[in-house]
Amino acid sequence: MMPVPAPKTSTDRPSADDHAETVRRITGFMRGFSLEATRLGAADLDALIAAVPERTPVYLTAVSGRPYAELVESASLLRSAGFEPVPHLAVRDLDGVDALDDVLARLEAGALVSRILVVAGDRDRPAGPFSSAIDVIESGLLQRRGVTEVGVAGYPQGHPRISADALDRALAAKIEAAEQTGLAVHIVTQFGFDAGAILSWLIRLRDLGIEHPVRVGMAGPTNLSTLLRYAQRCGVRASAQGLTRQAGLIKHLLGTSAPDDIIRPLAEACAGGRLGQVAPHFYSFGGPAATGRWATAVAAGHIVLDRTDGFGVEPS
Repeated sequence: MMPVPAPKTSTDRPSADDHAETVRRITGFMRGFSLEATRLGAADLDALIAAVPERTPVYLTAVSGRPYAELVESASLLRSAGFEPVPHLAVRDLDGVDALDDVLARLEAGALVSRILVVAGDRDRPAGPFSSAIDVIESGLLQRRGVTEVGVAGYPQGHPRISADALDRALAAKIEAAEQTGLAVHIVTQFGFDAGAILSWLIRLRDLGIEHPVRVGMAGPTNLSTLLRYAQRCGVRASAQGLTRQAGLIKHLLGTSAPDDIIRPLAEACAGGRLGQVAPHFYSFGGPAATGRWATAVAAGHIVLDRTDGFGVEPS
C-alpha cells in the first residue's frame, strides 16, 4: 500500500532551496486548475476573461428546478469567451430519453461540449427513467452527441447516506461502464477541508487500481459563514472549529477562508506524479471571478509561504 507522506512540522526550518522547491510544487499543482460556477452573469464572464487563462475548464452546476436552457446559454457564453465549458448533467431531473437528447443536442450545437460531469442529482425520486449516472453513461446518447469524456463524482470525506465500500463499488462500476462505451473518464470530488483525508482517499483509489485523472474539489476563497452554509447543505463533515483552524488566524479575523493549507500538502504529496494525474477544482462559493483571480495568482507563483502548511497570496 502506498504510504501517506508525513507532514512537515512547524519546527522545520527549510532552506532557500527547499522554499523555492515548495513554491515550484504548488505552482505546478495549480496549473490546469478548474472552476465550478452555478450562475454566470455578464460581469462574472468579463472578470473571468480578464483574470483566468483561456481554455480553463469551467464546470457548470445543474440546479434542480432550473431550466436546462440556462445551462446551455452559460456553456455557449463560456465557449465564445475561450473557456472549456463542462456542464453538469443531473440525470434524475430528466423526464425521458427525448429530454436528455435535446439537452445534449443543444450543448453540442451551441457550445461544442465534449466533456460532461454526470451525477444523479438531488431529487429523491427521478422525474423519468434515469435514476443514476450509470443509466445515462450506458445509454449511448452521450457519444452520439459529441461527448468524448465524462466526469464522475468522488467523495474523499465520505457521503452522509452511503458507505465507503458502496461508494467504491459505484465509482468502479461507472468507470467500467464509461470505458466499455468508449468514453474517457475523470473523477471530480466533493469539496473537502481535510488534506489528510483527501490524500488517504487518493492513495486508496490508486491501490484499488483506479488510475484515472482526479480533480480534487475545494472551496475557493469565501467568507466563513458562506462556507459553513454550503458544507452543511452538501453533507461535508466539517465543524465551525475545524474551519476556523483551517482558515488561520489572520484570515478568520478578516472573516474569510482560502484552501491554501489543503493545496500545499497535496502539492507536496503529488509532486513528480507520485499519485497520478491530480489537479485542483475550485467551487466558487465566493463568486467565480474572485475564485478565478485567486487561483490564477497562485498558479503564477504570487505567494508567500507561512510557517505551517499554508501560504498567502501577494497583492498584484
